[in-house]
Amino acid sequence: MTQEQAKFVVIEGLEGAGKSSAIELVKQIITQHTQQTPVCTREPGGTPLAEKMRDLVKVADETDPLCDESECLLFYAARAQLIANVIKPALANGTWVLGDRHNLSSLAYQGGGRGLMPLVKSISDITLKGFKPDLTLYLDIEPKLGLARAASRGALDRIEVQQIEFFERARATFLAFAAEDDSIIVIDASKPIEQVHQQITAELTARLA
Repeated sequence: MTQEQAKFVVIEGLEGAGKSSAIELVKQIITQHTQQTPVCTREPGGTPLAEKMRDLVKVADETDPLCDESECLLFYAARAQLIANVIKPALANGTWVLGDRHNLSSLAYQGGGRGLMPLVKSISDITLKGFKPDLTLYLDIEPKLGLARAASRGALDRIEVQQIEFFERARATFLAFAAEDDSIIVIDASKPIEQVHQQITAELTARLA
């Protein structure tokens, strides 16, 4: 497979939207389409150094609370490591990449949720230099429903315990960017999982065709 054929596909969504099961489904579809297993990544994380940064942003330290600006910088530091050492090398080698979150999450969470959009856009421009996914599947869900689903899985991490208004702002930002970018497909994740997976399969199959 040539470099031009390798694509970077990303799954996005609020907590409880069903990203994990969607990723497994998309992985199967890509494997069937390309006859190869895609490189799977997650953000923050995906490299040894980026995983250490993940621990910093996911686990609360009451003795030294992480400020919003530091959180934003850590996400982009981890993302830069992942792009440089995993994503771009895989694409250059002709291997598709399937990502669990990417830059759209920072725009939504830190930009919309935290109110740091000017900082996020500035850092994004500097670190990514225009690099973006070929296709993003955004799993849309009402924050209350998503958080209820997430809570049923067990203890929530530092970001998942934010106030509902934070997630409402993040969702509005996700939808605003999706409305302006035809490479972002909105999936109604509030429906039963079978229907969600049917929509994902239909949308992705049509794009791949």
